Amino acid sequence: MAYLSLFFTAFISATLLPSSSELVLTAMVTQGDYLLWLLWLTATVGNVLGSCVNYWLGTQVIRFKDRKWFPVSQASIDKAQLHFKKYGVYSLLFAWLPIIGDPLTVVGGIFKVRWWTFIWLVALGKGARYLVVLAFAIGIDKVI
Repeated sequence: MAYLSLFFTAFISATLLPSSSELVLTAMVTQGDYLLWLLWLTATVGNVLGSCVNYWLGTQVIRFKDRKWFPVSQASIDKAQLHFKKYGVYSLLFAWLPIIGDPLTVVGGIFKVRWWTFIWLVALGKGARYLVVLAFAIGIDKVI
């Protein structure tokens, strides 16, 4: 049940909804007797799948670009797409960052980044982030 809670917290953390999977992961490391590799895998998979929801939302939001209320012009979209194709695909490695990470994954969907490229880049960045969180949590546990 604890792993499932971590999964859902990590999933929600990756969407545009607020949550903090790092705190849950750290608490589980310091307070429980869990398999570290399974904690890492659970958090990473949940977080990547949450980013996939953002990607899907990005693919859907562009359908409304011709509506009067849509806040971005076609010229701005074209310009952003050109920049994203040149520099932006690898910015998905930073999808783990607070504030800008979630919108990056939506932009990946808007600009239809190849699915497997999206998955690999996002998983690499988020997996590395959870490794760092685990390393700090293990250190905290040894200090206390």
